[in-house]
Parts: sequence; C-alpha cells; structure tokens
Amino acid sequence: MSTASRRTGLSKSKITMFEQCPKRLWLSTHRPGLSEQDDGAEARFAMGHEVGAIACALLPDGFMVEAEPDLAAALATTAELLASGHDRPIFEATLEHDGVLVRIDVLEPDGEGGWHMAEVKSSSKPKDYHIGDLATQLWVARATGMQVTSAAIRHINTAFVLAREGEYDGLFADSDLMAAAEPIVAERSRTVTDARTVLAGSEPIVATGNHCDTPFPCDFAAYCHAGLPSGPEWPVTVLPYGGGKRWIEKGIDDLLKIDAAALTNATHKRVYEATVSASAYHDVEGARAEIVDWSFPRTWLDFETIAFAVPRWVGTRPFQQIPFQFSAHVELADGTIDHREFLSLDGLDPRRSCAEALVAIVPATGAVIGYNAAFERSRIVELAEAFSDLAVQLRDIADRIVDLLPVTRANWYHRDQRGSWSIKAVLPTIAPELSYSGLDIADGTSAQVAYLEAIAPDTAATRKDEIDTALRIYCGRDTEAMIVLARKLTTA
Repeated sequence: MSTASRRTGLSKSKITMFEQCPKRLWLSTHRPGLSEQDDGAEARFAMGHEVGAIACALLPDGFMVEAEPDLAAALATTAELLASGHDRPIFEATLEHDGVLVRIDVLEPDGEGGWHMAEVKSSSKPKDYHIGDLATQLWVARATGMQVTSAAIRHINTAFVLAREGEYDGLFADSDLMAAAEPIVAERSRTVTDARTVLAGSEPIVATGNHCDTPFPCDFAAYCHAGLPSGPEWPVTVLPYGGGKRWIEKGIDDLLKIDAAALTNATHKRVYEATVSASAYHDVEGARAEIVDWSFPRTWLDFETIAFAVPRWVGTRPFQQIPFQFSAHVELADGTIDHREFLSLDGLDPRRSCAEALVAIVPATGAVIGYNAAFERSRIVELAEAFSDLAVQLRDIADRIVDLLPVTRANWYHRDQRGSWSIKAVLPTIAPELSYSGLDIADGTSAQVAYLEAIAPDTAATRKDEIDTALRIYCGRDTEAMIVLARKLTTA
C-alpha cells in the first residue's frame, strides 16, 4: 500500500462511513475498540462472501487479483493487467488515487477498449448508499486513466428459482447507475479532503439523530448515546405508527406534556391514557367477542424460518422464508394442552419434512392461531404450492388460520409495552415469569444465527445438541405465550 493510503486509511467503506457521520469515521480509525457488532454481523459477512464468490464463478474466464502478500502487490498486478491489454474479466481490481484505495468487485471488457464496472451486492435491489460506493470507484478508476463505459450495482434477481443444484445463471441482475453517480463523482475530491481533515483532527462533535441508523445502524451508537442526558420517561415516540412525529416537530418530546384533547387517533388516546394512569387498558368483552368463534381444538402455531440470498435447495428462490421449525400447542375445549413440534437441523431442504409434520400434527378441524398470522399463512401456502400431494391438507390449515395480534392490539395495552404489540413486548406485562430474557435464544434473528451454526459441517455434535434444545425452548415459548395472552385477554 502506498504512503498516502497508509496515512489516510481511506477506502470506499471509510468514505461511506464519513458520509453517514464524520464521527463514525473518526472512531472507526482512532477508537475501533468502542464498536459493538450485532449478532447477525458474522452471518451477513458470510452471505456477502458467498454472493461475491458466485458472481465470480459465473465468469469462469476471469482473473482474481489477490490481496496477498499485500495490497501493494494487488495494485501492481492490476496495473500490469490493464497496461497489457487484458481482455477478460478482472475480479477485485485494485486501484488508488489521492490516498483512496478501492477494490472493484468485477470489471468486464466492453469489447471496445473500455470496461463495465459492477459492484456486487447481496441485496435484492440497489440502495441509495450503493450509488456513493459506485461513485468512489468511478472517481478512482477515471483518475488512473481507466475508460469506464458503464457502471452498475449487480444485485440479486428475486425472480430466480434454483432449478439445478449449483447452477446460478440468472441469479444476478445489473442496474446501471453511472448517470446517477456522476454528481457524486464530481464532488468526490472535496469529500476526500473533508474526510482526511476529520481523520487528522480530534474527535468530532456530532449530535445524535436519524443518521445513527441510516443507511445502517452505527456500531458506535452506544458510545455516542452513553453521555447524553436521559430523556423523558415516557417520550412521545411511544405513540405507535409514527404518532410522536407531529409532537416532536412542535418541540414536545414528553408524552405527559401533550394536549390529550388534541389526540384524534383512538389507539394514540389509548396509549396516552394507559401511560398517564399507569393502568392497563383491557377490554375483556371485546376480546371475548373476537375469540369466541375460534373453534376447538385450537392449534397455536409459530414458525422459525431461514432466508438465503443464494438459494441452497432446488425449487427455492432468493430470500424465500423457509421454515425449519415450528411449535404447535394443541388446546382442547376442556383446557387440555398437548405440545407438538418440528425441527430440522440436518442442513437438508426442510420443506418436505415440515409440510408432512404439519399435516400429521395439526388437527383436521379447529382454529389455527398465529401472532401476526399472515406470516404463518404465507409459509403454509408456499408449502402447498411446492408439494401438490399435500396441497389440499395444507391449504385447509391455511384457511383456518386466525390472528391473535389484532385482537391484542384492539383490547389490551400496558404502558410498559412502550408502543409495541409484539409478543415479546406484551408478554412481560401479563406473565413476567415467561420472559424471553433468560433464554439462550431470545429472538428470531438469534434463532437464524443458531440454525446456521447448527447446520455448519464443522459444528460439534454437543454444540448442535445445545442449539437443538435452545431452539425448541424458544419456539415453544412463542406458542405458550399466545395461550397465556389469550386467557388474559378474555379474563376479567
């Protein structure tokens, strides 16, 4: 790496950080130990690596510019390829200008002496900040004398369906964004100068705000928020559906200081009154009226799913939510409850075995109850579409699905929910002994991360057993929670 690059440490990702927040760039360079990564970071990195590898594999005559033994070698290799008239794709072409080093995912010759540039992303479509990434690469490439005739984000084509294992022709689509990037390219020199100035100075003073989560959550957010004065105990942001925005615009951030008479939304009124009074809103008769027609046996159902950017199993598409687990608590009219479940951790396509388990486990009659049940219904319909011999039974299950979430939203609110009716927000207000906080797996993201670990070839059998147990406890808690919640809703 050149002296300039070592001095500034600037790259495409560093410039993206700077444009999100100068303080983030400074902290990532001078105090990286303060960063906090979420549980899904490693899985997202692995997904991005897989997507990039397949993008390269689809161009088998391409040349990979290795970063070893160091980036100086990669710069030299790229320069040699371009100077020699290389006429095949180049992967990770490494270029530098004014202390900014970039590695371009894919360069493809256009047949006329120029190059098509593609930045590979694991998303289903280009995002706004991708244009900035592309602009940085264009700015550097042009400064080194490269003729770039088109520049695109190469993203996942969601219409793709895996027809044969390992065959991914058609997985990607290019969105040419060179025209959109041009205004940013024109300002890149100034942006680089500003970023370098920030890096050379002391820690910037930047107020927290929307940029802390846009275009992605900042891994220094906890550090930046730690020194802030505590806000009101009940901020106006607990009003759901963005109801606090109008009050913030008026300079009011405390829910207890707003004019209650100005609240016109019934749900906002309910949240306000429950918060001020410290008494839960509970419409027993309303809940009973909505639930009374849910016939027995009642099956309380919850799925856990995994979605891959690159489909792993024939017949699946990118980002398809594939169920690998479900919990079903079957409740009879006399109050008897039988817990049944399904979990697949063998790494094979779980859909067929999941569909068969549903048909075997879910009673042929009675209501099937979910929380935000459209999700469960969609998964069952997809299974019916995939397995025609089970379609009648599966569609019958889907047709019997009812949803506990809108019943809860209409008939219960405790201020400790803080504007949310997720099962994890509601449960502590009615049955704190069933809290998720003590579970090894406590949310859907953690369940997905655990699933990926369990199916990895190098995961030890003992660890896989631990994950198996933790997943069963977590998913079972979801359906148990629904039963407890329904009983609370309908009991005075």
